[in-house]
Amino acid sequence: MKLGCMDIREKLVKRGVWFRTDSMSSEQAVAFSQRLESMSYSALWLPESTGRDPFVHMALLASHTSELIFATGIANIYHRHPGMTKQSAATLAEMSDNRFLLGLGVSHAPIVEGIRQLNYSNPLKSMRQYLEAMQHSPYTAIPPSIEPPCVLAALGPKMLELAGEYTDGAHPYFTTPEHTATAKEILGEGKMLCVEQKVAMTTNRDVAHGVARSSYSRHANLPNYRNNWKRLGFTDEDIDQGTNRFLDAIVAWGTPDQINTRLAEHEEAGATHICIHPLNTEPESEESLWETLEALAPSV
Repeated sequence: MKLGCMDIREKLVKRGVWFRTDSMSSEQAVAFSQRLESMSYSALWLPESTGRDPFVHMALLASHTSELIFATGIANIYHRHPGMTKQSAATLAEMSDNRFLLGLGVSHAPIVEGIRQLNYSNPLKSMRQYLEAMQHSPYTAIPPSIEPPCVLAALGPKMLELAGEYTDGAHPYFTTPEHTATAKEILGEGKMLCVEQKVAMTTNRDVAHGVARSSYSRHANLPNYRNNWKRLGFTDEDIDQGTNRFLDAIVAWGTPDQINTRLAEHEEAGATHICIHPLNTEPESEESLWETLEALAPSV
């Protein structure tokens, strides 16, 4: 099924899933993608850190599915030359019948400088230059019928402005409906706003807060997230101690109806697509993860 840019936007009205498949074998990741597709999810968003190359991995997954859109959530601009990113995106879009969306981000200084040993002095300028270089890079193979859409991992107002000026929209991560409203206002009309939302399907507050702490603790000292949480009104104490109001804000938990209420708040604030990020409340049970995904799956 060939999709054009507008078709991708229309299909992304349905919910997608944000998930890290690095703990799965390639065979398991294929089965995971196929099951999501059978549940009518519109997209699978895959992150990039120090595991699999997301472009190579998505080529495999796309070859075993027919409708699911694949999106990088996000690809780190410091990991590859802008010309290579353009080539990878175009190749994936053409081979998958336009079922690819390019999400780009600047990652975080501790990762870029600490792990990759690269300079992170001006990420906003780096992103602008990267996008301009992509625009001017040649691609000489048979192109996809439409250029794959591109969104930026944008949290602060300046990166959101850049996303609105240079790309098709934004992919905020670890945020709230209040941030979604701000992002929508900055991006303006006609832009994609693909919001990631962590969910924990449990009515036990202690369990919900436990998985929320486990999820956010490794991100707590990453400046881009921390600064954004503080812009949203949370204090260092909220973040460091994991207060109830902070945990309740960053993870939607409860019954499916209660979680759906949070997702609806994002939509009312201007989100064009929700990327459900399921947190497993029973880590030893794969079925509890699927129960969450089945309960929140989009209606056909």
